[in-house]
Amino acid sequence: MTSPVTPTTPAADHADGSSNATREDLAAPSGGGPRLRTDRIRLSYDGRIVVDELDIRIPDHGFTVIVGPNACGKSTLLRALARLLKPDEGRVQLDGRDLSDWRGKELARALALLPQQVIAPDGIAVSDLVARGRFPHQHLFRQWSADDERAVADALRVTGVDDLSTRRLDELSGGQRQRVLLAMVLAQQTHLLLLDEPTTFLDLTHQIEVLELMNELHLAGRTVIAVLHDINQACRYATHLVAMRNGGIVAEGPPSELVTEELIERVFGLRARVTADPVTGTPLVVPLAGRSALAP
Repeated sequence: MTSPVTPTTPAADHADGSSNATREDLAAPSGGGPRLRTDRIRLSYDGRIVVDELDIRIPDHGFTVIVGPNACGKSTLLRALARLLKPDEGRVQLDGRDLSDWRGKELARALALLPQQVIAPDGIAVSDLVARGRFPHQHLFRQWSADDERAVADALRVTGVDDLSTRRLDELSGGQRQRVLLAMVLAQQTHLLLLDEPTTFLDLTHQIEVLELMNELHLAGRTVIAVLHDINQACRYATHLVAMRNGGIVAEGPPSELVTEELIERVFGLRARVTADPVTGTPLVVPLAGRSALAP
């Protein structure tokens, strides 16, 4: 999905996830339950139903990863959670309020989304693009401040693109561009962070860098929700895994309790062996060799 460069998301103190707030400060409002949830939502494009009667509760302060085959509704669900797609039926709620009841900048200070593709102005400099992440914090009586400057500098640093700040976006490689866009989202300093395939275009080293950063953010108290294609990366980093197929949730829970050979075949149509990752002990999915891996 493509989105223009306009931030869609109370702020942590620094883009690297450090904050003076405690985990209790970041918790859901009194009344209990996860901050972000859906109730029997139906989502469609041009009359074609993609997601139907889906309920999900996003665990607070966790790293939720959504996996599934292509066209199963992963990105569509993420767009609904970010209010970029209005449900035909049901509702999406944040802090007990329907997303439709939130004002634009108010919502943009609560959650941020990095979509699969972003449309950026031609010739824009990296530092100027990342600074756009501060838009939700601006108003008539509060223009650019030292806090904004620090947030942008922190975001550039933790994503490893501070040395690119004066470069034009259209001069960068795909991997560099993706990290700059991630820096823009981090500059929003939101407690909820939604990422649609954030490791796209990145080499393996930078994929791990991005996933480690997301892990650090959730350990600092943020709620991270990401769509990933790599099931083994999902198992390694997720605290809560959501497996989707045909517009619905097949199973969800901690990867160590959820991922089995039967689940992989049911969700992906793939025969595989599931063993323990020799480094982390998390589930490691190894497809069978040849066409025998393809379930009938």
